[in-house]
Amino acid sequence: MSTQERYINPFTDFGFKKLFGSDVNKDLLISFLNEVLPPKAQIKSLTYLKSENLGRSAIDRKVVYDLYCENEEGERFIVELQKAKQKFFKDRTIFYSTFPIQEQSQRGDWNFQLKAVYTVSILDFVWNEEDDESPVKETAMLVSLDTKKIFYDKLTYVYIQIPLFDKTEDELETLEDKWFYVMKNLQSFPNRPVALQERIFDKVFETAEITQFNKTERSRYEDSLKVYRDIKNSLDYAEERGETRGIDIGKRQNQIKNAKKALEEGLSIELVAKITELTLEEIQQIKNDLENK
Repeated sequence: MSTQERYINPFTDFGFKKLFGSDVNKDLLISFLNEVLPPKAQIKSLTYLKSENLGRSAIDRKVVYDLYCENEEGERFIVELQKAKQKFFKDRTIFYSTFPIQEQSQRGDWNFQLKAVYTVSILDFVWNEEDDESPVKETAMLVSLDTKKIFYDKLTYVYIQIPLFDKTEDELETLEDKWFYVMKNLQSFPNRPVALQERIFDKVFETAEITQFNKTERSRYEDSLKVYRDIKNSLDYAEERGETRGIDIGKRQNQIKNAKKALEEGLSIELVAKITELTLEEIQQIKNDLENK
């Protein structure tokens, strides 16, 4: 890790969870979500839910969310961090959103009324570089092609392409602007920018300062940063050789994350390999890494 870095990289797994993934910092997540979600989805309080979902039966595919929350109205929020391009990425976000829908089913008589589900994907890449008009934030719902009106407003997808955010500090206008500016540049700030004086950012910069970490946190962050850089270096190398389409970085990243979760739950190496489609040698290495931490 460079000695010049004062603050964490929020696109590392550790950095993202440090900022947004704990009860002590849920006010940061609420502030961020209230800026990027539609006005009707404003949140007063959040409860973190179990991030692992096994589906309706034992044979259903397992998913592991980065963050999974519920607000005071029982509405569900999936918040995902995506470091690199992944084949069928949109399909994955749609698939993920089906689990909070299935969770709401009730035994016996039920009128099928559902609570809203929101999926927020924070991307460290541009998914369509050929589209010059691609927005930083894109919000999608089910829309009627005939009436051009929203057909169903309880299923919302928000995609945020952080690399497309190009405003300078002097150009920041809204709190949403400032959050995007932080997400893109936090790790490169030598000091807190003058434009970020809102109280919520007091906590952001206090939480993100690496010198405040204990030995264990610093080690975990450095490990997470190494994984992030390895992914980026692999992608950059592939792009140089024109092999980007042949690499599914996102899939492998998800396989490793699922393998760690399964091993922590006590599943056998053989079963974890079958579930994740990784080799026995890879699972053993992941297990060794977990035991050595």
